[in-house]
Amino acid sequence: MTTQSLGVAVIGAGMAGKAHANAYRQAGAVYAPTLPDIRLVSVCDLNGAVAEEAAARFGFERHDTDWRAIVDDPSIDVVSVVVANFLHREVVEALLAAGKHVLCEKPLSDTIEDAEAMAQAARNASSIARIGLTYKRAPGIAFVRELVQSGRLGNVLHFSGRYWTDYGAHPDAPMSWRYQGPNGSGALADVGSHLSYVAEFVCGDMKNVSGARLSTTINERPRPLGAVVGHTRGGVSDEMVPVENDDYAGFTCEFEHGVGTLEVSRVALAHPTSLFFEVFGTKGAARWDQRSFAEVDVAFHDDPDDVVGYRTVQLGSAHPYVGGGFPIDIAGVGHGQNDQFVFQARAFLEEVAGIPEAESLPRNASFDDGLRNMRLLGAVVKSHEAGGATVDVPVA
Repeated sequence: MTTQSLGVAVIGAGMAGKAHANAYRQAGAVYAPTLPDIRLVSVCDLNGAVAEEAAARFGFERHDTDWRAIVDDPSIDVVSVVVANFLHREVVEALLAAGKHVLCEKPLSDTIEDAEAMAQAARNASSIARIGLTYKRAPGIAFVRELVQSGRLGNVLHFSGRYWTDYGAHPDAPMSWRYQGPNGSGALADVGSHLSYVAEFVCGDMKNVSGARLSTTINERPRPLGAVVGHTRGGVSDEMVPVENDDYAGFTCEFEHGVGTLEVSRVALAHPTSLFFEVFGTKGAARWDQRSFAEVDVAFHDDPDDVVGYRTVQLGSAHPYVGGGFPIDIAGVGHGQNDQFVFQARAFLEEVAGIPEAESLPRNASFDDGLRNMRLLGAVVKSHEAGGATVDVPVA
């Protein structure tokens, strides 16, 4: 049975925070109208001007500058936490203690210890706590997973993936929280968290990692003159601040079936955001490229010899999330990264509203899943520190 209405807030009004705010606004406009009334209550950010603009832009009733106002407001039921990683634990634990349902951005936190505490708080909570592993909502990635899970590609032989970004490619990009924290909390945590859970989503759990290399290629950055929102550059001073974590990370892994190679970077010029992967199986292969979001390339061993090779499949109503998820849901119309945030928000609201899982989109990942992803990344750091040695990925 669904509740009468759900009050929603977003804490953090940067780039990803705006994606969450927009997603809640759109969530009731996709699929059948089974959700209760969604009240868009508040967007909260320490930067009041940014919070006010986001609240007005996405139709929220108000804005706040102190996240405790969200905790204390009994009219708010559902909260997305989209702030710097090191702030996640304090905010999330307070929200859960107040009985709020929480959707936290990845990675779960900036340390394993805080992530473990958050996972325990989620287990003890009376409300629902989920982590946003957003690329699982990309129709193309979900389709490739189906090809693997159904056996149409056979057993996985190997996976090759990269996630190139260039937000840190310019040496004059200002210092922000993204460049602070220990090795492993840079590109590896930021975009490597995405690529690693995509690899496991498609191929199954990683057993171990090896050959890890983390590198910092731009060793200092200018101090900003004002607040840094998202990946904006803005004005900077002449004072330089040391970069503390990794610009690049690469490693190999072993799945239950097959092996993989993963690389991530925040200094890959001309790649504003480029997640790409290819998976090869005993019966075929498939690949997905974020720059062609609504397409998947597939090839099969039993194709006639004169046409063996990749063919492009345009995603439409026969593929995950597309049918009913768009006003025009036929192949060729296209979709993009913003849409997967909408599907994620819809799934979370369905769960909070008590709509049965069989009648809903796949549930969002648990905090325990988020903790596993952080432990996986921790194993990559250990491999790097051990000169590339093989390190098992903790199972619990």
